[in-house]
Amino acid sequence: MFFDRPDSGELAVLVHLEFSQAAVNHDPQEFEELVLSAGGDPVDMLTGQRAMPNARYFIGSGKLEELQALVKGHGAELVIFNHDLSPSQERNLEKALACRVLDRTGLILDIFAQRARTHEGKLQVELAQLEHMSTRLIRGWTHLERQKGGIGLRGPGETQLETDRRLLRARIKAIHKRLEKVRRQREQGRRARTRADIATVSLVGYTNAGKSTLFNSMTTAEVYAEDQLFATLDPTMRRISLPDVGAAVLADTVGFISNLPHRLVEAFRATLEEAANADLLLHVVDAAEVDKLEHIEHVDTVLKEIDAFELPRLMVYNKIDLLSNVEPKIDRDANGRPTAVWLSAKDAQGLDLLQQAIAETVADDIRHMFLRLRANMGSLRARLYRARVVLGESFLPDGKMELEIRMPESEFQRILAAENLQAGELMIVQADKKPDDKGDDTQLADLA
Repeated sequence: MFFDRPDSGELAVLVHLEFSQAAVNHDPQEFEELVLSAGGDPVDMLTGQRAMPNARYFIGSGKLEELQALVKGHGAELVIFNHDLSPSQERNLEKALACRVLDRTGLILDIFAQRARTHEGKLQVELAQLEHMSTRLIRGWTHLERQKGGIGLRGPGETQLETDRRLLRARIKAIHKRLEKVRRQREQGRRARTRADIATVSLVGYTNAGKSTLFNSMTTAEVYAEDQLFATLDPTMRRISLPDVGAAVLADTVGFISNLPHRLVEAFRATLEEAANADLLLHVVDAAEVDKLEHIEHVDTVLKEIDAFELPRLMVYNKIDLLSNVEPKIDRDANGRPTAVWLSAKDAQGLDLLQQAIAETVADDIRHMFLRLRANMGSLRARLYRARVVLGESFLPDGKMELEIRMPESEFQRILAAENLQAGELMIVQADKKPDDKGDDTQLADLA
């Protein structure tokens, strides 16, 4: 019912107004890209300026006449506004223009309906569509808005409009219940990762910033990635291996957009919780985008709405292949901590720098040390090799093994616990105090 699509692109006339009293005006170019992403065929765009919207038609009477002429001249089937319309404004415009009218929220919902692939994604889209539709039901049932009267027709009963509203409420309630189950399942997965001490890294950013391309480059996944808005809708998670850290989970999330409709944020809260509960956010930015600073602000607004603004964040400036004289690099603050990485996900340039920056940010308890083991401690040696933390190994004249290792303190303690050992029982020295190779243990603790 909610996912039927026309076979070909619909001829559409676009309407974009600038309001002097508005806090934020949408980008007309982005608006046109949204229409193209939805499969529309924009044939013209009506622009203008107003102090504030008209209560009846949103646009003034003069612009309405211009719009009627454009619709008739192009034979357009659809008029799309780059603004949110009230149900009455949509109804009045459809009557005046004799064609379908769609607002910005309806357009984004349509794109989401096309992109949803998983059961969860479809549920979330349907929920947002139903809640949007519930205020507009009267458009389709004005002829049934009153109960029938007359002899033999009076009495209790429902109008068609009341029936539809009741059915919508029941469906919305059912979807909320199923999405709550999804939230519980995701929370259970997050608790399991926390117990296993596996870091979660979430990709966030403005739509079409290159998150999915970066995700594919860092993993073996084949997430749908195209140069269009909202190419990714369904969340995808993959395990990755980070230097010094080991296993981590990388999550790809839905892209944000300026003034993302609140009902979409609510509908996709189960998905966005992956970002809100991450150990680190990778804020992917299109480095070649002229309005990238505005896009960063819009992403920050959504992060505040889902209570993720205070999480540790690493900026990732993508698409440097579109810039001249920009090489992959890591930007650092005064304390030497990574703050931003410049890379090209498409050309796989700078991915090693990104992994390094993530590892430094997530694992700030990295230990680089030399460990001397007796010949009978082969089990501990095997565990360290399986964890892929051994940088080098040598054998000393007294028969001991010396391993150079680099790993998070938490992982080191977990391995020791598995071997029923305490750190004080081992010969350990930090890398910057490496002992000589003559078996001199004066800088090291004694074995038990």
